[in-house]
Amino acid sequence: MKKTVSNFTVIENTPLNLTNFFIRLEAPEPLPKIIPGQFLNIEIDGVKDVFLRRPFSFFDVDYTENTVSILVKILGKGSKKLSELHVGEQLSIVFPLGKGFSLPCKNDKILLVGGGSGIAPLLFLAKSVGLAASDVQILIGARSINDHIPVDRYHNFGNFNFATEDGTLGFKGLVTQHPLFSKKLNDFDKIYTCGPNPMMKAVAKEATIKGIFCEVSLENLMACGFGVCLCCIEPTNKGNLCVCTEGPVFNINSLKW
Repeated sequence: MKKTVSNFTVIENTPLNLTNFFIRLEAPEPLPKIIPGQFLNIEIDGVKDVFLRRPFSFFDVDYTENTVSILVKILGKGSKKLSELHVGEQLSIVFPLGKGFSLPCKNDKILLVGGGSGIAPLLFLAKSVGLAASDVQILIGARSINDHIPVDRYHNFGNFNFATEDGTLGFKGLVTQHPLFSKKLNDFDKIYTCGPNPMMKAVAKEATIKGIFCEVSLENLMACGFGVCLCCIEPTNKGNLCVCTEGPVFNINSLKW
């Protein structure tokens, strides 16, 4: 798929909680087809010690308005700078990058398991699959209710289940301890997950034991997006591969987990 470098214009920057921001960007030209799980790389100007572009999953794509949306969680200087963007500012973006999720079949029942900002590509996937909401279960975990982002705009695309470590929203515990995962995993034909590595590995382990198709979206440092800088190497059954070009989505059977 052809990759493009374009200057996008910020048309919305909305705080979702203390550390997460919803940023919507308008493209200067008609958007190409973007697959859930693909990502874009943003150049961040004017920040000392920030030299590399920052990768973000597509949170949403609106072809009618020619916009893309990302979820930015403040983790360092680069993401802090993005959280302070104003409407009208421009960003240099390389897109679309990487390989996305394999879309489910029309009769599949799927489970999406997300943690932290890893919910971004999963919600885009839920919106894109074209399945009935009853066939899409979305399980989201966080430390507390204050870390969860609003998901009202996605309720038509799936059934939401929440887990928090402190019990302030939904099930108290980890997502992998939630009854939907621990007791009903065999109800699903496919599982898709993105978030912290320990969470994804736990999901992958259970999916492997039960023989359920499972794809993970890795969050390695993907600085260049072209497989040149070698910052995002991941051991696989085919050797060490660049996540930015061979992923970020991988079938769990291809990973040395």
